[in-house]
Amino acid sequence: MIGPDAALDTLLDLDGQQFTIEPSGYTVKFKARKVPATPMRPHGVSYSLTLNAPDGTRLVGFDNAHSVRSSRGPAGKRQEADHRHRLGGRRPYRYVNALQLIEDFWAEVNAVLEARGIIR
Repeated sequence: MIGPDAALDTLLDLDGQQFTIEPSGYTVKFKARKVPATPMRPHGVSYSLTLNAPDGTRLVGFDNAHSVRSSRGPAGKRQEADHRHRLGGRRPYRYVNALQLIEDFWAEVNAVLEARGIIR
């Protein structure tokens, strides 16, 4: 029987991997490790998936590796939470499972690379 997050092993196997999209020089990096489940990481995984430009600028990121403001304005409380970055913006991300995370990440990567003319 397949468990509720069957792709988690795949995500964890990607930890430390980096791929360069040649000849453009854009890179995709994966960090993922099991952690104790907490209210902020109920799925028990710490992750950071990024697309970086050749100069190192992060263009896309899905992570729960640092705190984010939970509401707008100066009074917004900062807490660790799943979120995504795209071209400087940051939005909450609803982690469903590892497979959905990987699919959502690659969809964002492809959209940015297409918009920049790197892929068709």
